[in-house]
Amino acid sequence: MKPLLIAIAALIPGLANAQPVSWPPLPKSEFVAGRPATKEDAKAGRAVFVPEKDGRSIGKPIDISVPQYAWHKNGAKKTPVIVIQAEEANGFKVLGARTLSGDYLAGLMQEFELLGQNAPTQ
Repeated sequence: MKPLLIAIAALIPGLANAQPVSWPPLPKSEFVAGRPATKEDAKAGRAVFVPEKDGRSIGKPIDISVPQYAWHKNGAKKTPVIVIQAEEANGFKVLGARTLSGDYLAGLMQEFELLGQNAPTQ
């Protein structure tokens, strides 16, 4: 009976991510807030992307709290992340984030479930 329960749990969205997350403290400086990211920010790990056109920045900061905790959603999979950048360019609202394992990712704002600046409780 136990294998059947595991198989069913894997099919129900959210249950596959039911393991507790150990959220780290938010970074004090490794993020970009209130301004567009620069190439130097991306090289230093403070930003994930730099929206440019013809060598000029076209990004505008989105009015959300940065940094903050979030889930990045990809189908039924949810990855815990820390949002380190939020910009709009060409009509798209894009967030840059760092996973808890240190990888970087960018996605459209609707791919994220924003959780705020207080560490989520399980």
